[in-house]
Amino acid sequence: MPRQIRIEYPGAIYHVLSRGDRRGAIFRDDGDCHDFIKTLAEACQKTGFQIHAFCLMKNHFHLVVETPQANLVAGMRWLLSTYSNRFNHRHNLCGHVFSGRYKAWVVEGSGDGYLRTVCDYTHLNPVRAKLLHATSRLLEYRWSSFGLYLTDLKHRPKWLRVERLLGEHGIAKDTPAGRREFERRMESRRRSEGDAKQWKGMRRGWCVGSPEFKQALLERLHGSLGPNHSGLMQREVSGVRGEAIIAEELRRLRWKEGALGKRAKSDPAKLRLAGRLRRETTMTIGQIAKRLQMGTRNTLRTRLQEAKRAYEG
Repeated sequence: MPRQIRIEYPGAIYHVLSRGDRRGAIFRDDGDCHDFIKTLAEACQKTGFQIHAFCLMKNHFHLVVETPQANLVAGMRWLLSTYSNRFNHRHNLCGHVFSGRYKAWVVEGSGDGYLRTVCDYTHLNPVRAKLLHATSRLLEYRWSSFGLYLTDLKHRPKWLRVERLLGEHGIAKDTPAGRREFERRMESRRRSEGDAKQWKGMRRGWCVGSPEFKQALLERLHGSLGPNHSGLMQREVSGVRGEAIIAEELRRLRWKEGALGKRAKSDPAKLRLAGRLRRETTMTIGQIAKRLQMGTRNTLRTRLQEAKRAYEG
């Protein structure tokens, strides 16, 4: 199975999701929920994790976690293994508690609303799961961080960081008035839960952010992928590497981008560029032919083979 890439750097923010083995329950009762939050608090103390939001459901959980020390993998390994041991001990069980690898979407924390999107998505999970009556307040769901956002600072765990989410909601201060406004905004958003478009892309891909943010992450990933990582990730990283090579060659040739379309498909400089893309990236012949405007993949393959024979001869 393709592995999901783990991107780690200081200050990274992730939306983490983990499900029970065979979609079984990981929280059988309130005691399990208390144990998980206690274990999460210990994990934060050990790793420096800062939690922006969490929600515990019967067979899965969501975390929005920031890692000042670039240690998501180590921290999640400790959290999941420790909770699994405690869960099995408590219920006199053995074996896996969680199903495979947890998912972790990298989230842009620029203040442009991406953090707000994943935190709101997390806090509104009980609504989507129909665990709250229409007349119940969102804070009545006990096992999410939403209720903690509405409490006074002295009653809130130190590892829960609220100011960034409040700021993205336009709430400048963590005051009683600010907390009331946050609840009002979330109850208003709750009423639009039937609009699936607002969560488009939340469960797909591997990051939540702007095209520029994604581009920067892909550049960071170049050279770090292995054959077991997903084809989508391989293609996206390869595309970034390919574009960097094209830009470099265009500067060297003193060509504008439009020159690729104006020059002949068999132009020697374009063939050299195509050959370099084949050697230094995983772009397919078809992708290269389309990007450099060099005809069909079969035509380009033939021309590259002819150029290689001429060079070797």
